[in-house]
Amino acid sequence: MKKLLVVALALNFLVPAIAVAEEKAACPTEFVVYLDKNAKDNHYIPSGWMGDYGDIKMNDQAADNPHSGKTSIQFMYSAKKSQNQGWTGVYWLNPANNWGNKKGGYDLTGMTKLTFWARGAKGGEVIQKVMVGGVNGTYPDTASVEMGPIELTDTWKQYTVNLAGKDLSYINGGFNWSTTVDLNPEGATFYIDDIKFEADPDLKPEGKKQEAMPFYIYADRTTVANHFIPSGYMGDYGDLRYDGASKDDAYLGDTCIKMTYSGKGSQGARWAGIFWQYPANNWGGVDSGFDLSKATKLTFWARGAKGGERIEEFKIGGVMGEFSDSDSATIGPVLLNKEWMQYTIDLKGKDMSYIIGGFAWSANVDNNPDGAIFYLDEIKLEE
Repeated sequence: MKKLLVVALALNFLVPAIAVAEEKAACPTEFVVYLDKNAKDNHYIPSGWMGDYGDIKMNDQAADNPHSGKTSIQFMYSAKKSQNQGWTGVYWLNPANNWGNKKGGYDLTGMTKLTFWARGAKGGEVIQKVMVGGVNGTYPDTASVEMGPIELTDTWKQYTVNLAGKDLSYINGGFNWSTTVDLNPEGATFYIDDIKFEADPDLKPEGKKQEAMPFYIYADRTTVANHFIPSGYMGDYGDLRYDGASKDDAYLGDTCIKMTYSGKGSQGARWAGIFWQYPANNWGGVDSGFDLSKATKLTFWARGAKGGERIEEFKIGGVMGEFSDSDSATIGPVLLNKEWMQYTIDLKGKDMSYIIGGFAWSANVDNNPDGAIFYLDEIKLEE
């Protein structure tokens, strides 16, 4: 009898221990976005095509040298600006095409990183950024984390997005890549494979870093160090034509920016302008600002096609929204010369710790009745 009692007590201690072990074993160490075409473990759908979506062709069962398995995903980007945006990208969403308007997503608590493998068809192709989360709407993602830019090689390489310390309790936007025509003027073909979330208990959270200076907004068309995207068209946006690869007497390097403003009043506003934003079209709805605290000035070079073109304002910061810029600074009005001149926006005493709107200009038809053509180059923040 005594022996049976001992056995019973032992079993009582053993059962909870087995239950705990089973619970730990049930906790996943990875959560797959894409492994192979039609793999049973795949989650999310590459359905959120953005920007110049007409410039993208996707083959989600490319059998040409996958990283593992039988297939990878091939993207072919033509850079033709089909929707006149100058950038494009694809979001993996759940369910398909869910931009936060309905419940979907997954609770990825416990995952600390997203890893994926990528290669270019030739090498040198540039992905401007990749992102996890960041989808807003009625049911917004609980995190928004990005990494980039990435210059691809012609061989497979693994990349990691650090998610340690992030709230991943609701993620509808499982993965996203985006790029610009400036970074890939001839287009780009690249491959992505083995996209998955992983639980790495040793990975530490990344702090918000202060960006080193100089911090370029535009140096040359294909410069990987460029930041912000000229996506925020304002006022009579139909009057504007942006050319980020003009070779009309660039101040430095191979190219400069050529801005053409017709002054026709297409939207009836009688003024127009462009904001360089990050990410594209971010009017404060996405938490993605740069810490530019080290900057004491923003400098740029500008000239008019004829001379006498009047720009009402050049600006940094000032984007308002849920995630507003921490400050703003302006100069203007500015009458441009026909020759290149450098201009400076003084940032001393300004709070540049969170900036989404890296650069902007605006002009109006009253002071440019025949429109205006002008050029910009070497836009950068400096200490």
